[in-house]
Amino acid sequence: MKRLDKILSEAGAASRRELKDAIRAGRVTVDGAVIVDPAKQFDEAEAQICLDGKPVMLCRTVILMLNKPVGYLTATEDATEKTVMELIPEQYRRLGVKPVGRLDKETEGLLLFTNDGDLTHRLISPKSEVWKTYYAEHEGTATPEDVELFRDGLTLRDGSVCRSAELTPLGNDSSLIRVCEGKYHQVRRMMASRGMHVTYLRRIGEGNLMLGDLPLGEIREVSPEEL
Repeated sequence: MKRLDKILSEAGAASRRELKDAIRAGRVTVDGAVIVDPAKQFDEAEAQICLDGKPVMLCRTVILMLNKPVGYLTATEDATEKTVMELIPEQYRRLGVKPVGRLDKETEGLLLFTNDGDLTHRLISPKSEVWKTYYAEHEGTATPEDVELFRDGLTLRDGSVCRSAELTPLGNDSSLIRVCEGKYHQVRRMMASRGMHVTYLRRIGEGNLMLGDLPLGEIREVSPEEL
């Protein structure tokens, strides 16, 4: 049980002082009843709380999937560039969600956000071997030799050694690539090391979670069971 003003404050609805004034003014309802005492206590897991008639998203673990467009930095803020946080609605930003890993500025597709630090660590740690699936369009055509070299683990031009990956040629100068680590621009660099310059890249899967038909620039909540 928590004070009503504390529940709303932790949800990021407004400042504690503003919330006390809003409650005393009759702008807050709990389970349909107007509450005017900021100190009255409720179970935040069960109470249905509204501010000015709109449901308040209470503090909880959130996992979001974004279909990231090209042109956005995977960062929480930047002085000169657009960031992916601009695509996340305010009610989720108030809950402290942050990007899980990175997706470079020129790459589209699946990007996860959460306010669960332990989950973020598990998803991005190479030890967890969470496979990420990409669709790539590129110059040239992947060969059986390329497939084998990806499987064995490529050494990039700068000497970086990649873990075993999967390359599936699709024909028409396109391929699927699956990797379980996240080196800087890894997929593009792996393909370039085999003479295949990537012209378009989209992440379509992470683990067993697939982007599906989520529209570009849109988000949806992901349940823990889906992960």
